[in-house]
Amino acid sequence: MENTVAKKYNFKDFVSDQEVRWCPGCDDYVILRSMQKALPEMGVKKEDVVFISGIGCSSRFPYYMDTYGMHGIHGRAPAIASGVKLANPDLSVWVITGDGDAMAIGGNHFIHVLRRNLDLNIILFNNEIYGLTKGQFSPTSLVGQKTKSSPYGNTQPPFQPGELAIGAHSRFFARIGGNTPKEMTQLFIEAEKFKGTSLIEVLQNCVIFNDGCFTQFTDKAVRADKQLFVEHGEPMIFGKEKDKGLVLNDLKIEVVTIGENGITEEDILIHDAKEKDPTLHQMLIRLEYPLVTGIIRSYEDVTLEEREDALTEEVKSRSSFSKVDDLLFSGETYVVD
Repeated sequence: MENTVAKKYNFKDFVSDQEVRWCPGCDDYVILRSMQKALPEMGVKKEDVVFISGIGCSSRFPYYMDTYGMHGIHGRAPAIASGVKLANPDLSVWVITGDGDAMAIGGNHFIHVLRRNLDLNIILFNNEIYGLTKGQFSPTSLVGQKTKSSPYGNTQPPFQPGELAIGAHSRFFARIGGNTPKEMTQLFIEAEKFKGTSLIEVLQNCVIFNDGCFTQFTDKAVRADKQLFVEHGEPMIFGKEKDKGLVLNDLKIEVVTIGENGITEEDILIHDAKEKDPTLHQMLIRLEYPLVTGIIRSYEDVTLEEREDALTEEVKSRSSFSKVDDLLFSGETYVVD
């Protein structure tokens, strides 16, 4: 079956009749609208789109999309999505999850779906807190962060989703601020094009329980100077004046100013998202200044479906049986009266 679009969609075609029940000011609204705007540009039939979620504020997402969907149980969305994709490889399958849902109770499913490399997409809403259950610390909460379950400050070092993804052999990782809908929409489109498991981390503000958690990077007043939005094949330059860039000095990435100390644009690192070796991708993910956003890694590899299909064909080519009955009635048989 081919995903041939029978009609030209617009974002309203993907808006459900359900009342959206997120807190006013939540970045989840931005993510929802960005997805509804991205889907018409993906070239996928509406009836071939499936959203699967776990538990959390983010996991209400399938109700608000006029597509097929399933609200799963805590942390298990990747397992459900894997079954859906393997049952019907023609579907466009999206996992909607949060930092608690994905990396706490769902941590095992999260790393293994990345390792296996099924052709599906994951959007990770990271607000560094448990929002739906009213403000407990999550696996991405910062050390010292005071929450409902850590009133004297969190003592557990946080996961970095991108680092965890690279460690699990993720082939596609992107990161974006929750208040940048234009860029987010484009990342969703690129994730759908990618053949394999794509992971997009959205730095999503929780206005009630962790307000301002990414403001130092995402606020419009500082974004240009504090973020570097990378694009494959382009020099890694940032800043309001486009005068800052990244260079590799021994085993460290350093920020330099173009025009100072003989530095020219030719000295700036060129982003290669498609490089198989993830070493530089990992360095970009870990960089504290600037915060690197955009598609950091996009290395196309053999998918799990392709491996399974190849193995099936190999076994069939060597088998003397063409159907189950041939196997059941092979060798000595007898009838019980």
